[in-house]
Amino acid sequence: MPGTVQVTKASGPRTYTPAPTKTVRGGRGVEFVANGRIQEWAAATTRAAGVALTDAIAPEDVNTQATIVNGRPVVNTVVAPQTVAVAYGGDEVPMTYAANANQGDLLVAAAAGTVTPAGSTPDARTIVGRCTQPGGVVVATNPVGLVRLGI
Repeated sequence: MPGTVQVTKASGPRTYTPAPTKTVRGGRGVEFVANGRIQEWAAATTRAAGVALTDAIAPEDVNTQATIVNGRPVVNTVVAPQTVAVAYGGDEVPMTYAANANQGDLLVAAAAGTVTPAGSTPDARTIVGRCTQPGGVVVATNPVGLVRLGI
């Protein structure tokens, strides 16, 4: 189609709002839920959006009410962000691994926004990236390693 305008570049990030009652942590995978919102992905998700670059909470979860501490009202003046940038489309980001992985392994979504090696016969819809951590990842010594996103 001649004259098509590129809407987004295939390297992110895009900004999303967490779903009500959901906290999103930076470095964790996120999936789409209702109304264009996101949450940390569940194991084997097929709705992966990418990886959150910072922490965020839903706007509905912001608490600006004073609490009484030692007989005095205290107001939380530091509110967590209510939107989060999400990396995708070939970006390389550090993520938390749920299991050991070798450099070059294909990765799938594991619980709580983590990744794990895909195994020998993965469902292609669940692959979220490839381990690019030099030497691989050993969870017992350091569960965070690099991932090149394929979503």
